[in-house]
Amino acid sequence: MAGPVIARAGTALRTDIEAANHRLVVDEPLAAGGCDAGPTPYDFLSAALGGCTSMTMRVVANRENIPLQGVEITVTSDRQYAKDCSDCTSTAGYIHRFDVRIKLTGDLSDAQRERLLAVAKRCPVAKTLTSEIRIEESLV
Repeated sequence: MAGPVIARAGTALRTDIEAANHRLVVDEPLAAGGCDAGPTPYDFLSAALGGCTSMTMRVVANRENIPLQGVEITVTSDRQYAKDCSDCTSTAGYIHRFDVRIKLTGDLSDAQRERLLAVAKRCPVAKTLTSEIRIEESLV
């Protein structure tokens, strides 16, 4: 399991993130009351999905000798009321949607492209986002 990620904020929306030896900033745009000092929390969530998808495909391509030269993943996200979603099982609250567009480069056969698409759907972050999630919050 990964170590803790620490988020520290003062009186503004800007939040400094410490993840192992990495430092990141998360914020909101000016129009939302932030200072636009960094990506939004949802940008980081989309980045986690895109990065994990890319890495998962790379691991399999290397292991199976698939000549994958590069990957470009564009992730967009939005949400809609569950009641407005015709093919969703939830009926209350919001449904969060991620649209993941994958561009593969390399001399790939159709079978190899389909294999990598199947692998992309199995990245651990995608599995996490599509499974039941529990968040336990407590004051310390």
